[in-house]
Amino acid sequence: MTDNKTLEMLMSLIDGAFSNHYSSKENEITPAPKEEITPKTPALYESIEDYTAKTGKRFRMTKDQKNLGMTREEAFNLTFGEY
Repeated sequence: MTDNKTLEMLMSLIDGAFSNHYSSKENEITPAPKEEITPKTPALYESIEDYTAKTGKRFRMTKDQKNLGMTREEAFNLTFGEY
């Protein structure tokens, strides 16, 4: 009998913790304001076209950059830097 009460109590605590955690607004990812985005490194390439010409590869955005609603140029500048 005691085991059932303990189990029910633990289940209730765990359910409450999960519902609080996943319903919290703090866990949502919000995009950073554009003026706070700074390049990671000094400029290695002048443009996306310069990157393609020098590397032979197409510049690809990350999923995070896409989710933030960045343009390809903004993502390129964030990745490779622009002064």
